[in-house]
Amino acid sequence: MAEETLGLKGQSGVGGTVDTGTSERGVAPIKPQYLTTKEQFHTFLGTRGKRVEQAVGEPNSERAERESPICCNSSEPGAKRLKLADGQVESLESQSSGVGVGEPHQKKKARGQNKSRPHMKPTHYDDNRLCPSLVQESADKCFFGERCRFLHDVDTYLASKPPDLGDKCVLFETFGKCIYGVTCRFARAHLGPQHQNLVKEELVKQWEGQKLTSNGLSKDLQHRLRKKKVQFDHSEKYLKQLSKSGRVGTGKDQIPILPAGPEAPKGEQSKAYIDFPGHMAQNSASGDANESLASLESGLPLSETVSGILEKGTTPQRNIVCSSGHLTDEDLIKLRPCEKKRLNIQNKLYLAPLTTCGNLPFRRICKRFGADVTCGEMAVCTNLLQGQSSEWALLKRHHTEDLFGVQLEGAFPDTMTKCAELLNQTVEVDFVDINVGCPIDLVYKKGGGCALMNRSNKFEQIVRGMNQVLDVPLTVKIRTGVQEKVNLAHRLLPELREWGVALATLHGRSREQRYTKGADWQYIQHCAEVAHPMPLFGNGDILSYEDANRALQTGVSGIMIARGALIKPWLFTEIKEQRHWDISSGERLDILRDFTNYGLEHWGSDTQGVEKTRKFLLEWLSFLCRYIPVGLLEHLPQKINERPPYYLGRDHLETLMASQNVDDWISISEMLLGPVPPAFTFLPKHKANSYR
Repeated sequence: MAEETLGLKGQSGVGGTVDTGTSERGVAPIKPQYLTTKEQFHTFLGTRGKRVEQAVGEPNSERAERESPICCNSSEPGAKRLKLADGQVESLESQSSGVGVGEPHQKKKARGQNKSRPHMKPTHYDDNRLCPSLVQESADKCFFGERCRFLHDVDTYLASKPPDLGDKCVLFETFGKCIYGVTCRFARAHLGPQHQNLVKEELVKQWEGQKLTSNGLSKDLQHRLRKKKVQFDHSEKYLKQLSKSGRVGTGKDQIPILPAGPEAPKGEQSKAYIDFPGHMAQNSASGDANESLASLESGLPLSETVSGILEKGTTPQRNIVCSSGHLTDEDLIKLRPCEKKRLNIQNKLYLAPLTTCGNLPFRRICKRFGADVTCGEMAVCTNLLQGQSSEWALLKRHHTEDLFGVQLEGAFPDTMTKCAELLNQTVEVDFVDINVGCPIDLVYKKGGGCALMNRSNKFEQIVRGMNQVLDVPLTVKIRTGVQEKVNLAHRLLPELREWGVALATLHGRSREQRYTKGADWQYIQHCAEVAHPMPLFGNGDILSYEDANRALQTGVSGIMIARGALIKPWLFTEIKEQRHWDISSGERLDILRDFTNYGLEHWGSDTQGVEKTRKFLLEWLSFLCRYIPVGLLEHLPQKINERPPYYLGRDHLETLMASQNVDDWISISEMLLGPVPPAFTFLPKHKANSYR
């Protein structure tokens, strides 16, 4: 396998592409011996696959009619019939085909998201649910007693429970105990003769005291958030100053604080401002300060400073709190920008925060293949402040994620600042990122995401407010602009540097452009020069180590990888080892098996956890099917916006993984998670059609 990879690499050269003239524009160049037609492709899978096997003597039309339209992403609505002029007659051919007069017989491309897809709750597949007090084998009786809506008879539950999916339970084999007990879909691996949950004492002691995940939402915090009993002292102070001045950063009641030390940036653009009403002062390198600044920095009135106490000869009456241990003054004096923890990720590989697909099990896969920096999925600040469990689940961090951040989305300084202060007190992160690149209408029309690029006043208030309440670096992810030919990033980056942003990430596309054209790396290069000395990471169209090398030559501080990681998560290994990996179908199936094991650890091994793992596996497969094996390409590397034609792989599994039919994705999931429930339906969130 390695010799084949090296041979192909030697033919193409590093970053070189040879145009043979035989391939269609926009279509990936695959060796002729592997190419096939759509009919032959599905016939091959139908003869080898059990799920799509056609019944003997059944016509294709009847088979197509009995297939559920929900499980087929290739179906598109017919074209509208044109209004005919007086005396004009529509041809029989156009009537039967549904194509209007004068229209070319061409299928409409699927674009964007499947917004009207059916939503199935995870509990939909559980007809009878066992009471949690029995699942957890609690010594106490059920709190609700007779009013409990769940089953309390284990035998009745087991009689209606679906058959187990396998003989090995991942949780039992890894940790020595499965917390899901009799509800586990692999329960026969750890149930005794009396349905008691078995335990491996040695493994349990080995994991005892170790924290696998962090950043969870406690019941106490959730209750206080819902009852609005959480205090936001620093945020309220900032917002009060903001309401008085109307605009932060331009008023006369500001104190520019310059970072001290040899690493202090030069020029006026590096100043960070902190508002203090009624006072105006600036620190100096010599350490001189006037009385007003001295009193403000100490957090005391002038009469209670050291000089005031010596003059009066008395001790001010203050509330004295007796405590033990290490004491800090962070509650009185916030860290200056130069004192904050620095985000040192120069030339590191940054896995982008990916909505839906960038879950914790997927990030574990990418970390294993060499991703250096990871970030949680986009979390909406208002949902976090309301204590929504589903939103807080997006902040969870695995212990293997050594450089981890969370991404927030919001449109207003009050909610964003309060959310930043809340996270600063409750979660363990290395940085907080603001999503100013989200293009979806739901976010944009509310003033968030890309809309903040056109709302510079609100954007500044959000950045300065979050910076004031955070002890970790603040980063921002932006696009080139909103309109396709109107770039805004080069004008915004110097302001971000002035507002105190530690790092910015630029996606080389506008909101309107989406993925129909290539990322503009020339513009990213210009923005990297404008943003200096603030680090700038580039993002867009990286699917090979050649793409990564060309991106780094633009002068960016590092690269962020998004769709490339979804299509081939081993891309991080290829970049670090500077080679093309001709990975086999068996190795790819092992990656999917590891993902399902991580998913069962994270979401659970009961029916609800299994189906949630299956759902996210299918979402990921909608991107994985676009990968073309290295050994099948005429020349390297594969381009991210080149459409893969129909081809037959080197074995049946490789061909199955190349299918863009949802039925085939479900077949792959059944290899790992067993058969789907009877009423199972799935439609991918992303249509994944970014080819033009």
